[in-house]
Amino acid sequence: MEAPLTLFVWSASRIVPVRITEFSITEEAFRHEPQSIRAKVRLGMRVLSVTDLGFDHRGSQYLPRYQRVKETFAGIPTGGTLGQLGIGAIP
Repeated sequence: MEAPLTLFVWSASRIVPVRITEFSITEEAFRHEPQSIRAKVRLGMRVLSVTDLGFDHRGSQYLPRYQRVKETFAGIPTGGTLGQLGIGAIP
């Protein structure tokens, strides 16, 4: 049986199919009742390729656009602006 497709969405142009490789939650602070109020989450992912998915898989449609975005980022010189990386204003 095939696992459900998991997509990691960084932005509208950066959507990639991934496999979750690591997931953990460490609760650090609690209220009086057993309810956590602060926790650390650790998440590991591996981007899937056409080899992993197959050409006919619906997750493969995201790979060409993701590859173009990676190639664009690779062409940005060191010291590029946040806007060039697709990041808007940071408050």
